[in-house]
Amino acid sequence: MATPLGEKIRKLRRERKMSLEALAVAAEMSKSYLWELENNDDANPTMDKLTRLAAMLDVTPEFLAHDAQADEPIDAFDKAFFRNYKTLKPETKHQLLEILKTLKKTQG
Repeated sequence: MATPLGEKIRKLRRERKMSLEALAVAAEMSKSYLWELENNDDANPTMDKLTRLAAMLDVTPEFLAHDAQADEPIDAFDKAFFRNYKTLKPETKHQLLEILKTLKKTQG
């Protein structure tokens, strides 16, 4: 029986059209370990593993770790995005802002 963590991982993985193997490789863990996380109710990953999974699934580690839906997935995505944004060089942030301005214009 899957835990809330396992259900979240599976749902996010499938939304991103990632196979179990593709996510395992991207998160630098074995496919069998990832299967255990998705399917075993006694799986207890380290924060490092949760952090790597969260990065590959575009959510926060906190979103994965909490049994309750502490954040909606979109909120978790936004938090992960801004966490990545903070690490960018200033010139890259400026380029990203210009891209966003262009995208907003095309949306009407």
